[in-house]
Amino acid sequence: MTPPAVAPIPGCPELAGLCTLSEAQQPGPGVEAVVVRLKRLHFATRRVHGLLLARLPAEPVYELKMLASHHAYLCAEITAALRARVGEMREPPLGLDDPPPPALAQAFDEVANAPDGAHLCVGLYRVLLPAIDAAFETLARDVHPLADAPTRRLARHALLDLDEALEAGTQTAAACLAATPDFPADWLDEVQAALLAAGGLDGTAPTSEPAPPPRFSAQPHAFDPVPRRDARFRDPYNMAVNAEAFLYEPSFPPEPKLLMLAYKRLREIDVPEMMASIIVETPGKPWGYSLDMTRQLWDEARHAMMGEVLFAALGVDWPAYVPVNFTWSLGLNTQLTPLERHAVLYFIEQGLMPKHGKRYEWEIAQQTDLPLAATFQDYDWADEVLHARIGRQWYVSDMPSQTEALRHGDRCWSKVLLGWESWKEAGLTAHDNWWPALYRAVCAARGWPVDPAVAAFDTSYAEQRADLKSVSHSA
Repeated sequence: MTPPAVAPIPGCPELAGLCTLSEAQQPGPGVEAVVVRLKRLHFATRRVHGLLLARLPAEPVYELKMLASHHAYLCAEITAALRARVGEMREPPLGLDDPPPPALAQAFDEVANAPDGAHLCVGLYRVLLPAIDAAFETLARDVHPLADAPTRRLARHALLDLDEALEAGTQTAAACLAATPDFPADWLDEVQAALLAAGGLDGTAPTSEPAPPPRFSAQPHAFDPVPRRDARFRDPYNMAVNAEAFLYEPSFPPEPKLLMLAYKRLREIDVPEMMASIIVETPGKPWGYSLDMTRQLWDEARHAMMGEVLFAALGVDWPAYVPVNFTWSLGLNTQLTPLERHAVLYFIEQGLMPKHGKRYEWEIAQQTDLPLAATFQDYDWADEVLHARIGRQWYVSDMPSQTEALRHGDRCWSKVLLGWESWKEAGLTAHDNWWPALYRAVCAARGWPVDPAVAAFDTSYAEQRADLKSVSHSA
């Protein structure tokens, strides 16, 4: 006898909610065709990651540094997901490093070699990222919703990040265009034409006419590790205020220490500047290295923005009072090898692990009347634990031992020459003590009583060079 049919439970979704039975009966592209598209998308997101990091140190505009940090991290995550998916689809060897079609490479080369941050921003957010976004949207629509559910999920998750990036990036590109009256409008058409000559970003469109001759990529843009800042970062060589000496002075109350915490967080802008140089100048590493290092870079950028927000919460117009220096990233980027920079980063991170490091900063924040500061320091501390793990995996693992890794970091840090006197003699800075003016202004605005001892604080990094070897930088 034929067993009776089992009727589905009324109201339950078909096929685990992926699609209907009718939709599932339509064929979709096969494994090979999907892999070709995934590989093109992998090339695209990996190139965007690289071109953003390559410009980050020398980009002077603060907002563009932060945008590059965030969007490089998003692209790193998407790239990792694409690599994993290709590896699941009968593809060993994966061929993820095979050269792309020349026209496709030219489109990305043009943006990567743009003459400045404004051109790069417009090319990226007006042409390249929209093309990547459209390719993921088409992929999510085209793949079979049941047979290739993993690829469809990957594409949908990538679209969430890309839509967020495009929302911020499109606004930024519009601002860059408004500030660049001589922008060559036909250049964007040339980048678009190169994509079309490659059959679109994902290769599914008919190929058009050959790509136009290269413009900016005819002369490649050399990587510049020297950090630069915009006009808001006045006196970037100023090292007159030793934040650690103030924070660890037990006689000072917690409220003014909030200002030093905000300063230390905002000063972390130089960690992305330095870490970008490590990633760019250390080719040939596994993608896991790039992913983890870019995650840490993005965390450090978030910490800098936490400092910006803390100053805003305290009612401080920080550019008017606080010269945020770039001497740390300048010294490391120009005086050390990439591996030596990583050694210094790990050495400083380990100095922040004991109770006098991140825990102490969190405890100080808890004692103040600004709960936001405790929230920020709590997550800053948590991030630092992750960063220590990243250092162990990608730096210590290449050293004979943890002890030697720390010794090497100490030696490398000692090699960095911070030209206090030479900068002063050259007229680059007077190393003015900016602390009293900041402190008195905030006391007046928030009704804090002025503590004469706090107001008189005048300890520089030149006077306590030893601090620089332990906790002077909250990496």
